[in-house]
Amino acid sequence: MRRLTLWIGIALVGINLGVALLTLVWLPYDPTAMAGGRLKPPSWEHWAGTDRLGRDYFTQVMIGARIALSVGIGAAALGGVVGTTLGVLAAFARRGADDALAATLDILIAFPTLLLAMLVVAASDGASLGTAILAIGLAMSAIIARLVRILTKRVLAQDFITAARCSGVGWGRIVLTHVLPNIAPTVLVAIALQFGLAVIAEASLSYLGLGAPPPNASWGQLLQQAQSTVFAAPIGVIAPGVALVALVLGINFLADGLRDLLDPERAET
Repeated sequence: MRRLTLWIGIALVGINLGVALLTLVWLPYDPTAMAGGRLKPPSWEHWAGTDRLGRDYFTQVMIGARIALSVGIGAAALGGVVGTTLGVLAAFARRGADDALAATLDILIAFPTLLLAMLVVAASDGASLGTAILAIGLAMSAIIARLVRILTKRVLAQDFITAARCSGVGWGRIVLTHVLPNIAPTVLVAIALQFGLAVIAEASLSYLGLGAPPPNASWGQLLQQAQSTVFAAPIGVIAPGVALVALVLGINFLADGLRDLLDPERAET
């Protein structure tokens, strides 16, 4: 059953990734072309119909997959690097600095990720794809940093760390050869879970008008534009909504599968 969950996650994420890569070289229609007629129902010519401006809706949803994965990968990478660095530094800091940083992380975690991302976007020059990645990544880094700090302290308390120090091994080498390999499985699963939250946060920012600006067709932006025509053309809400749910479910299934794969004790139970 756990292997099935992993394969379902790989399939869902793989489909979205394949669609995102396909948009780099091919699209069914020009995303800015408005020659399909307003709010046409799905047909062989337009698989998901057209939007209120006459643009092919399937093309817009495909572009949304590319934006969602771009933001998710960028934010997860940024949050992982910043969070891991801060967490390791906090674990090695003196008690006063460690307590201060831990309290700061707790305060940041108390705020919803979306709220922190909105504050970062509001403080920047304006909404853009790069701003969304920066905002969500920084908001995620506090969660990763707190986890890394706890895991690093747990590893540093082990006997093999004491033995390594007694043999003259420096702290830098201990971090690279002992700390990071031991905390990597748990941190990777946490980053994968934050990936899904980053996709949801990007869609939420776009829905509020704080994500990537037009003509970027984010799923959140498509949902916002389709809410006024939901009864006349329900596919406008269904298509991006299903795509968003499928990607987030796939990421969560993949994270659960990775946790079972990287944790031998869990895999045996």
